[in-house]
Amino acid sequence: MKEANTPYHYNSLSEVHRLLGLPKPLHPLISLINNTANTLPTGHLPAIRTSVFYKISLKFNLTGKLKYGRQYYDFDEGGMFFVSPHQVTADSDHNGDHSGYTLIVHPDFLLTYPLASKIKQYGFFSYSANEALHLSAKEKETIITLFKNIEEELNERFDDMTQDVIISQIESLLNYSNRFYRRQFITRKAVNADLLLKTEILLDEYFNTEKSLFKGVPTVQYLADHLNLSPSYLSDMLRSLTGQNAQQHIQNRLIDKAKERLSTTHLSVSEIAYELGFEHSQSFSRLFKSKTKLSPVEFRQLFT
Repeated sequence: MKEANTPYHYNSLSEVHRLLGLPKPLHPLISLINNTANTLPTGHLPAIRTSVFYKISLKFNLTGKLKYGRQYYDFDEGGMFFVSPHQVTADSDHNGDHSGYTLIVHPDFLLTYPLASKIKQYGFFSYSANEALHLSAKEKETIITLFKNIEEELNERFDDMTQDVIISQIESLLNYSNRFYRRQFITRKAVNADLLLKTEILLDEYFNTEKSLFKGVPTVQYLADHLNLSPSYLSDMLRSLTGQNAQQHIQNRLIDKAKERLSTTHLSVSEIAYELGFEHSQSFSRLFKSKTKLSPVEFRQLFT
C-alpha cells in the first residue's frame, strides 16, 4: 500500500478516464478531457500524482492570484498549466471549480514528428504551479478554439490525417502559449525588475560572505530556491529583461567579480578562481577568456 506522501503514478489514459467516470479513451495515447461544465468528480483523483504523459490544462477559474510583495498582477479570465512526464503535481486550490480543458498526450504519440524533440524546448513545462500562464479574455478564446479543434478531430474525424492535424494543433497551442508567456513577462515588468534586483542582491551576498569558498560557484537552482521560483521560470524571466538566461547572468557576475579582484588585488589567478568557487583554476580561466577574449593574466597586465 502506498504511503500518503508517495505520488500515485498513472501509466495509462484508461486509468485516468476510469477515475473520472469517463468512457474509455478514443485513442490510447491522447485524450482531450472537456470539463467546461465542471461536472467531473476530480475529488476522486489522488492528491499527489505523476504520469508518463504531457498535460496541458486550461482552467476557467483560478484561485489564489500570484502575489509579489503587496500587489497582484494576474488576469482573472483563466489560466494554463503545463506538466511534463514524471513531474509531480498536487492539488493546490480547494474551491471545487475545476472547469476547463485538459489535453493529455503520451510522448509516443509525437514520435516521427519534429515536435517529439521540440516539445522539450518549451520551458514552461517545468514551471511551478504558481507560475501559471494567466490569460486575457481574447487569449483564452484563442486557446479554447485550439482545444475544440483537437476535440473535434478525436471525436469525429479518425482517418489517416487525424494525427497530422492534431499534432499541428498541439504545436499551435504551445506556440501561442509561448507568445502569451512573453506577454506576461512584459506586463509584469515592474515585478520582474524587482526580482532582478533581488537576484543581484543574492549574488552580491553570495560572493561578499564568501559562500563560494564553501559551496562553489552559485547555481541557477540556488537563486531559484531563494526567490521561490522554478529554475526555468527564473531563466525565462531574466532573458525577458536582460537578454540573458540565469546561467549567463551568473557567469557575467562571476566575470565582474574576477575583473575586480584581478585589477585591485595581488592574488594569483588560482587564488581568485578558488575564492569564486571554482574547483580548478583552468575552468575559471577558460570561462574568463570566453567572456573577455583575454586570459586572466592578459587582463591583469592591462593595469600594470
